[in-house]
Amino acid sequence: MLEKGWNSRLPTDTLRKDLIKIHPKASSFNKWDKSHKVPDFKVGDLVQVSTFNFNDIKGLNKLKDSYVEDFVIVALHGTNAAQVGLNGELQNKHPTFPVSLINPYQQADKELFPLRNPTPLTVPPVEQSEDKKDKESH
Repeated sequence: MLEKGWNSRLPTDTLRKDLIKIHPKASSFNKWDKSHKVPDFKVGDLVQVSTFNFNDIKGLNKLKDSYVEDFVIVALHGTNAAQVGLNGELQNKHPTFPVSLINPYQQADKELFPLRNPTPLTVPPVEQSEDKKDKESH
C-alpha cells in the first residue's frame, strides 16, 4: 500500500529542487563555483607567500609588503595547500600554506622598471622519493 503524498521521483530530485528556497546562500555557492579557478601549482614552481597572517615581521604594518620573497614549492598537499621551502627571516614559520595565500612568481618587466635589481633566488634542491632513486641507480 502506498502512503499518502508519496512521489514516484527520487527523493534527491525533490530535495535538490528546493535547495535554494531552503538555503538562500546556495545560489551564491553556485555562482562561486562557476567563476572559481583551481590553481595549477607544481613542485618546483616559484611562488610568493602572503604576509596576511604574519604578525612578527619587522616594521610598520602599513609599510609591510603584501607578499614576501620568492620561494619554491617543495610539496603539494592536495589542491588546497602547498609546502614551501622557507629561508631567512621566515625560516621559523610553518612551511605549509593554503593556496589562497600563495601567488605565482612573476618576473619584473625590465622596460617598465629599468633600475630594479633582480633579487637573487636561492632554489633548494627538490628531494626525490626512494622509488625514483632506486630506478635511477639500476
